[in-house]
Amino acid sequence: MRTLSAAAIESQNAQETGEAWLVLLEIDHDDLADPIRVVNNHQNVTSNGNLYVGFPFEIELPGEDPDQPLWARLRIDNVDRTIVETVRTISSPPTVTARVVLASQPDTVEVEFSGMTLREASFDAATVEADLVFEDVLNEPVTTNMTPAKYPGMF
Repeated sequence: MRTLSAAAIESQNAQETGEAWLVLLEIDHDDLADPIRVVNNHQNVTSNGNLYVGFPFEIELPGEDPDQPLWARLRIDNVDRTIVETVRTISSPPTVTARVVLASQPDTVEVEFSGMTLREASFDAATVEADLVFEDVLNEPVTTNMTPAKYPGMF
C-alpha cells in the first residue's frame, strides 16, 4: 500500500481539482555525463535540487498486481534528436526512474518506480517507444562451489 501526502489524497478524491500530477523521468547510464531528466509538462520543474526539462512524453506505469510482471511503456515525442542519439550511442541499456509528484509540491515524491531498464527501443520520425522492465534478479541462477570446506554437512 502506498502512502500519499494529504494534498495528493485530497486531489485524488476531489470531484474536480486544479492540481496537476507530473511524472519526472530520469534516464541514466555510465556512458552519459549527466542523466537525462524530463517532465511531462510544458514548463521545466525543479524537484529535490534537480532540473527536469519540460518535454512531451507518455508513460504507462506498472500496475500493482503481484501476479503480473512489472513493466512500463514509454512513448516520447521525437522532437529533439537527443533521445535517439543517446539510445544509439550507449553501450548497454540505461536505467530509468519514474517519480510522480504534484505540481504544487514537486519536492514530495508521491510514487517512485526505480530500477527499471530501458528495453526494446524503437523510433521513427514522430516518436521513440520503449519498454521499461524491472530485472528479475530473484529468479537468476546462483552458482557456488559445494566443497567439504564450505558445506561439511553435505559430505
